Amino acid sequence: MSKTSFDAERTYDDDRFSAVEVFRSDRQKTICGFFEPGQFIPVHAPASDIAIFVRSGTGVIRDGEAEHRVEPGDVVVVEAETNRGIKADDDARLEAFIVVSPPPTDEEHGPVREGLKRGEFDPTST
Repeated sequence: MSKTSFDAERTYDDDRFSAVEVFRSDRQKTICGFFEPGQFIPVHAPASDIAIFVRSGTGVIRDGEAEHRVEPGDVVVVEAETNRGIKADDDARLEAFIVVSPPPTDEEHGPVREGLKRGEFDPTST
């Protein structure tokens, strides 16, 4: 059993979102995500399902071509191989509990690295 709390894991980074891994197996990856205002996980479409629980803050979650406004208490689930990304609003931090199954491969996270490098929420649109 793994046990932790948002208070114990809370880590913010001025340069990019912070993903604190709290559990990983071949079947699942679980993280606490911490976003400063305007920070994001770039849009990408790995072969894994994702469930996102917004603990605090506000922002948008991309699900395919749609963007959903989120606030504390919202749960969003996006199916595998569907473009998705998370972005905090420009005026608020965002904290989210994120479960990905199975964990994405390093290759599938290429668009994430590229989007962070270029500062683009949606690197798939270029």
